[in-house]
Amino acid sequence: MKKPVVLVVMDGVGETPAELGNMVMKANTPTLDKLKAEDPFRIIKAHGTAVGLPSDDDMGNSEVGHNALGCGQIYSQGAKLVNESIESGKIFASAAWQEIAANVKENNSTLHFIGLLSDGNVHSNIGHLLAMLKEAKNEGIRTARCHILLDGRDVPATSAMEYVQQLEDALAALNDDTFDGRIASGGGRMQITMDRYQANWGMVKDGWETHVHGNGRQFASAADAIGTFRAELGVIDQDLPAFVIAENGKPVGAMNDGDSVILFNFRGDRALEISMAFDGDEHFDHFDRGVVPQVKYAGMLQYDGDLCIPRSFLVNPPEIRHTLTELLVENGINEYACSETQKYGHVTYFWNGNRSEKFSEELETWQEVPSDVRSFDECPWMKGTEIADLVIAAIESEKYGFIRCNFPNGDMVGHTGSLPATEIAVESVDLCLARILKACDEHGCILVVTADHGNADQMLEKDKKGNIAPRTAHSLNPVPFIIHDTDAKHEMKDGAYGLANVAPTVAGLLGIKPYDCWEESMLK
Repeated sequence: MKKPVVLVVMDGVGETPAELGNMVMKANTPTLDKLKAEDPFRIIKAHGTAVGLPSDDDMGNSEVGHNALGCGQIYSQGAKLVNESIESGKIFASAAWQEIAANVKENNSTLHFIGLLSDGNVHSNIGHLLAMLKEAKNEGIRTARCHILLDGRDVPATSAMEYVQQLEDALAALNDDTFDGRIASGGGRMQITMDRYQANWGMVKDGWETHVHGNGRQFASAADAIGTFRAELGVIDQDLPAFVIAENGKPVGAMNDGDSVILFNFRGDRALEISMAFDGDEHFDHFDRGVVPQVKYAGMLQYDGDLCIPRSFLVNPPEIRHTLTELLVENGINEYACSETQKYGHVTYFWNGNRSEKFSEELETWQEVPSDVRSFDECPWMKGTEIADLVIAAIESEKYGFIRCNFPNGDMVGHTGSLPATEIAVESVDLCLARILKACDEHGCILVVTADHGNADQMLEKDKKGNIAPRTAHSLNPVPFIIHDTDAKHEMKDGAYGLANVAPTVAGLLGIKPYDCWEESMLK
């Protein structure tokens, strides 16, 4: 190994010359500006085909971004993986689908679908739900209920009604004397069901009460609920409260013994906790589930292979092998990874190819800083100081050959839609970067700076009428890639590169031979 490498992932900090809603450009970032001006710097692709998604119309996300960063390869991911399974029919031939369908037909019961209702291709795609509803009817299932989570984060902030109408139209076309499909419940993705990293189990409890027990404020339709909440609260889709569709005071889709349930989200981080609630036995203690209906449950994917959550799933996940961590372990290199709760799983689980366990307890050190349970626009610096403290301590220990960290600020605060808070978030990361840069220079480390996708760089957009509207989704912009080394100017090759080229570049900086199956290094 030549010199230690410290990799900083500025989550959600994309690169674009466009000024509209570009809080990365607006923020005061002297450290980042200096690195770009004085050190080898290029922009690399972080979305679409570069991270295994179906097309370059698909925005990147932290899951696929960290998979690509950590393995040096491009795997079919998310929507593309599920698309291939639906197109080939494998999903409906899977043991999980067969069990789910057989259970409903044998009990003359209801097939429930829970998931994010949009075509954002980050957590889900409405097309997958529609395909499964159609197949359910074809296979003789008579009753289906849809429990919809409203997006406004990976798609325009107030686009929920477009997707609700698309689903209502599809159900109307399917419904007849042999099939009864309806929307049964819903709510904003940041209010119910889709918590991640066990940061706020209260969200999951609220989702459980809404979807499973049918407890909550009642409405005649999803459109009625959305319209009412928007008029009363003025919030965007992701923050809409929970609602239950009812007739004569009775929920139309509460779950009962003998039913089957499919979570049609394909991304794992915000699917794990609700899956734990459905798969959990009598020892589940994260919240009181009340009377738990005896149902057959399956996820779109297995969201955690090591913990086997959920036990039943429709589509096999990509089998990611030959990760950077494996290469470092083979070469006896100690590594350190840290972030706060919101992105801790990204520098560990996703980075290591969707594995919860370490490849080496001896050579890998992971450290988590607990995130605040609050709206991130109230505290846009988040836990940046604590993360920087840990990284600097790891550098000063001179124990580690490779150190990686993630600053979530640009992404998590960007998702709130608050421009002033996001500007502060980006500036906070820059301050932390300055401290890490100083420690790298003092201890002879190479500093590599990049991001997993954009967000804070595009927080406004023009709608179809040309009006400027808030944007809370990830951007399609590339991300920066910088190498800072006080002892050398590492020349980079010309060409088009993406996140999967980072791991082989890090290997080159460390002076170790990359795997043959990897993408090429960006180093000359």
